[in-house]
Amino acid sequence: MAGAAETALVREDTTGTEAVAGVAIALAVLLFAFDVGVLFDVVSIDGTIAGIPTVALLGGLLVLLGGAVVSFGVGSFLGYVETEPSPDAGLVAAAVFTLVWFGLGGAAAQAVAGGSLLWLPAAAATGGLAFAVAVLTREDLGSTLPAGAVAIVVGVVYLTGTIGPAWAWNLGFEQQASITAPFLVPVATAGCALLAGWAAAKAYGGFGARGRRMGAYLLVYTNAGAIISVLFVLIAFTAFRGIPGLLNGAAVGPGVGPSVSVLGVGVALPVSVPFVTNGVGLLNDFQGVFPAIVGTIWLVVGAVAFAVPLGVGAAVFLTEYAERGRLTQAVEVATNGLWSTPSIVFGLFGFTFLVPRFAGNKSLLSGMLTLGFMLLPLVLITSREALLSVPDEYRDASAALGVTKWQTIRSVVVPAALPGVVTGVILGVGRIAGETAPILLTMTGGTFVSRDRAADVIGGFAFTAQPPFVTNPELLQATTALPFQLYALITAGVGLGDNVSNPTEFQWATAFVLLLVVLSFYAIGIGTRYYFRRQLRHE
Repeated sequence: MAGAAETALVREDTTGTEAVAGVAIALAVLLFAFDVGVLFDVVSIDGTIAGIPTVALLGGLLVLLGGAVVSFGVGSFLGYVETEPSPDAGLVAAAVFTLVWFGLGGAAAQAVAGGSLLWLPAAAATGGLAFAVAVLTREDLGSTLPAGAVAIVVGVVYLTGTIGPAWAWNLGFEQQASITAPFLVPVATAGCALLAGWAAAKAYGGFGARGRRMGAYLLVYTNAGAIISVLFVLIAFTAFRGIPGLLNGAAVGPGVGPSVSVLGVGVALPVSVPFVTNGVGLLNDFQGVFPAIVGTIWLVVGAVAFAVPLGVGAAVFLTEYAERGRLTQAVEVATNGLWSTPSIVFGLFGFTFLVPRFAGNKSLLSGMLTLGFMLLPLVLITSREALLSVPDEYRDASAALGVTKWQTIRSVVVPAALPGVVTGVILGVGRIAGETAPILLTMTGGTFVSRDRAADVIGGFAFTAQPPFVTNPELLQATTALPFQLYALITAGVGLGDNVSNPTEFQWATAFVLLLVVLSFYAIGIGTRYYFRRQLRHE
């Protein structure tokens, strides 16, 4: 079905009217992408583009888009365009148009009449008219007239200067809240672009079932593109603000980096990044976050080591051995509830039940266990779903060969479910690696930590002649982590000495390093999932 729609988009005998609709779709998508840039200050709303003020350019494009959509609908209704419209636009479209025009009519009346209640009948009249057009006329008019008219009206408002870069609407609350143009213009323009683009996509598909499918495709693809765009904008913004602080004092050359041991011989690295390799000290030329990086990595590693075996084991038991009944239902409800529990509650749990049992002090171990309990519900949920998705034919084929149930689970079911399990772990790590409240209550021992206080977990293990026969004081020491250090820097509102020319530079560099650490865990998880998928394909 999707292939059929795609073929229609690229066929060679596209008519002129379809080309107009296609241009309208492209214009709507372009406007939406442009608005994302304005919303995130990539494009300045106060500036100009090709000598045209940004708001005026948006207004002109909206008028052009709305005019194309309305023209196509009218042309279809008059028979100039060959389409197959339904008797009406549908209740869902009618409800959306009603809400949009209710708000638009109410805002216009409020702007004209001030604080009086005249806006309510005006809003009801415009909303009712939009509903009537969508329900009482054919789909070609019912889908295009309300959508195109919204784009035209908003575009005219921009072009006339009624709403400009300095526009603001005081809401009149005690807190003096207001809606400003840098927020309203991109949001309103994006909404108009989506609405008109949806109508243009329906027109391109000739209305009817095919047109509705085309409209749905546009909304879904635009939404997916927006999500990806926002993700890249956030990463790029953090990188842009954080890289100068990260590279402060960095050097490249023979012997400039820290010394590492290779086969018992000390070798100096050719790269030095003090922000990553240093801690905080009075004698440091450049301050860094090395102890926080180490603490974050060990937190995630410890939480994963605690939660994954327990979660996968519980999922195997509930899926393969336990009978479907009240027990499994209770576990499902409990795990879903635990995954939805706020992180501060887990932090209070760790502070109340774990910290007192580790000599009453905050420690790395209590932080690991607290985050492990946070990760456990998601691992259990995703592992159960992954095990349930393994076809029963795998189990039956293994049983037919005379293999025991445990061998079947160990050698067939669990390997087939591993990609899904790893996906759950990736999602969980993304949550726990950036948590602040739990580690604030259970693990942190200071904001500015020197390099020699970084947690040396591996070197801290020691064997004893008495139980528990293995000790590790490093696990019982308080340390720091990137989320907490970033939180402390923001609340303090300061940088660190000569390390920053801007008070926020150190903060943004810390945020960027935290982002890199989280993305590194993602990369490891995705690589692991890809490896297991390849193994399954080769078997």
